[in-house]
This record gives sequence, C-alpha cells and structure tokens, in this order.
Amino acid sequence: MEKIIDLSHEVAEYPRLVDKRRTWLATDLTAEDWTIHLGQIEHDEIYSMIKKIIENPAPMYLRHPDQFDIPNLRKAYTKCKTNLQKGIGFSVIDKLPIDVHEIDEIVTVYWILGQLIGPNVAQKWDGTMVYDVTDTKKKYEYGVRGSATNIELVFHTDNAFGRRVPDSVGLLCRNHAKSGGLSRFCNLYSLHSRMEDNYSDELARLYQPVYFDRQAEHAKGAPIVTFAPFFSWSGDNLRCRANTSLIRKGYELAGQEMDFLLLKAIQVIEEVTSSPDLWIEAPLKRGEVQYLNNHELGHYRSDFEDYDDIDKKRHLYRLWHRSDGDITYDG
Repeated sequence: MEKIIDLSHEVAEYPRLVDKRRTWLATDLTAEDWTIHLGQIEHDEIYSMIKKIIENPAPMYLRHPDQFDIPNLRKAYTKCKTNLQKGIGFSVIDKLPIDVHEIDEIVTVYWILGQLIGPNVAQKWDGTMVYDVTDTKKKYEYGVRGSATNIELVFHTDNAFGRRVPDSVGLLCRNHAKSGGLSRFCNLYSLHSRMEDNYSDELARLYQPVYFDRQAEHAKGAPIVTFAPFFSWSGDNLRCRANTSLIRKGYELAGQEMDFLLLKAIQVIEEVTSSPDLWIEAPLKRGEVQYLNNHELGHYRSDFEDYDDIDKKRHLYRLWHRSDGDITYDG
C-alpha cells in the first residue's frame, strides 16, 4: 500500500503571474456585492417546495431541483454561482425562512437548492453528506477537525488534503455563536499577487509539493498524509490547497522536517493574510446561506463562545459541491 497520497502531478510551472483583474481588496467591496436577497416571491416558491415534500414523502437525498417549479430561486442561485465562479468568489443568500418552517424542512430545501451550485458530495470518509458544524467539546488533535471545536481556524480551503477538493462550500446558519465565530474571506489571487511582488522565492516553494495531514479521513491502513502543491493552476484558474495548520501536522506525521524556505513561506502566508486590507468579514446570521469558491478563496473563523442553552448553541449545516468525480469522499 502506498505510504502517501502523491498528488505531485498537480505541480505547475512557476512563475505564473495572476491577472490583476481577478484580485480584490476589502475596500473594493460592499455587502451588496456578495448579498443575494430573497423576497416574497422566492419564499412562496420555498413554501410550495415544502408543501410538495410533505405531501409526497421521499428520502431527502433523492430530492432534486428538477422536481420543483422554482424559476425565481433558480435565478437567485444562478447569480450566486456566477459570483462564485466569475465574480468575487463568495455570496450570502439572505435568507431561507427558517423561523417559519421546521428545521428539517429548511435543511431539505437547502440540500435541494445547493445542487444548483453543483453536485452535493460526501464530506467524510463514512459518506456523511450534510455535515454539522458545531462545537462537540472534543480537543483539536489528530482525527478531530477544527470545525468540530470552537477554536480559531486560520485562513484555509476545505479538504486541502483531499484527492479531489470540493469546488464550492455552502453553510446554512441555524444558530450563530453568543460571541465570536466570525467569518472572513480572502481572495487567493490577491495573496498570490502580493507574494509575487514581495516574496517570490517563498511563492515558488509553494508550487512544489508539501505534506498535508489527512485528518484520519480515509480507510483503515490507508496513507495518513497527502503530498501536493499549495498552489497550482487549472487552465486560467488558480487552484489552492490552503491550510498551514495541516501542513505543519502533515510533516509531523510524515516524520519529515520542513525545509527553511517552506517554513518562511508558511510564515509569509499567515502574515499576509492577517492584513485587514486583504479580507472581508461577513458575520453569518440565522437563516442565511453562505457559498464560496473553495479553490480561489480562503476562509477564516474566529474562536467563539456558545450559549449555555443547547438549543441556542452555534450550529451550521455544511454542504460540499464538486463537479468532477463521483459523490464519494475521495470522488
């Protein structure tokens, strides 16, 4: 059996300069650039969806948008998808009528509409399709994802170590935290561009493979690390496997020491992405759905404090969307 998941074939020739038109800074954007408002006509379509779902029971996983007459919701989600693929890289749907319907009904609607962004795929090795983002009180360590804790999560892309990285990530907010848990978004073209200008050697190192911790999301006895570049390209589109925390853990698990240039590159990433002009902060409110391009946008979450009432604790429902491979975790 292979000792690592070797994805070094993704290595791209460097230097590859980014198109400056694809970069943005915080001062370039307002909330209207990422917010997609749902009005009464879209809420009426959601009501008709739920009515049909109740009157015609079937497993949620068999539900699909083509089963429903939802022209205005399709327009809203087309705008969202365009923003992800050709715009700023993220959108917030404001919002699903979560206070009007049962939560299971809203999650089913979320599952159905998410397929307008892309096919829903498994988010864990065990086949979990809808992932609960909430504090489980587990310690962040090998085999425990940061999303199952209340710790700060540095700028990252989801499943950076995966054989096939999800194209898009969706988050439906059931409850926000008592304090903290704020989302920030960083355009990775802007990160790349800033490194081009100031840290060219470190940037070149990130085009070469590095080790990533696979977070125990694999079959028993399978490799526990992935070997892949941080930056690569797919045609004219930047591809980024961003997670400095998992790189550090990957080297520990592989029993390898990071070379000096990689150590510097990781420090540079963390320093550059900490600059407020590079990121947008967009708190996620109850009923809102956040979608982001998982190749070109890094996202961050601050640590948080929950309410004592278990029914009020921070709880998000996550979907992954990917257009290539099958619906399984590795695709």
